[in-house]
Amino acid sequence: VQLQASGGGLVQAGGSLRLSCAASGTFSSYALGWFRQAPGKEREFVAAISGRGGLRYYVDSVKGRFTISRDNAKNTMYLQMNNLKPDDTAAYYCAARPRFSPATMVINDYDSWGQGTLVTVSS
Repeated sequence: VQLQASGGGLVQAGGSLRLSCAASGTFSSYALGWFRQAPGKEREFVAAISGRGGLRYYVDSVKGRFTISRDNAKNTMYLQMNNLKPDDTAAYYCAARPRFSPATMVINDYDSWGQGTLVTVSS
């Protein structure tokens, strides 16, 4: 599956952004995730969603602020980010698990990656 992330930008603290991840292939067969990498830090898990969208997982630091969703008819996954904080500044990546594999929070479980989209939150 090929993935392409978009929607990043510059936003003030407290603001919102929505990231999109467009994919090719049999979209609903793939569990998907969002990850981020801040300057000088390792890439980390943000959120994941099962193939049909019934299961969702979040890292504790974004719970209540970020919402992961997908529209299988449009082959697109989203990450709605509200109440953004400067610590959310990072390159955000979407990724897919192998086909028919369940969603997880483990970065090494994902084997298809899109390019990053940069989110910058100013204080």
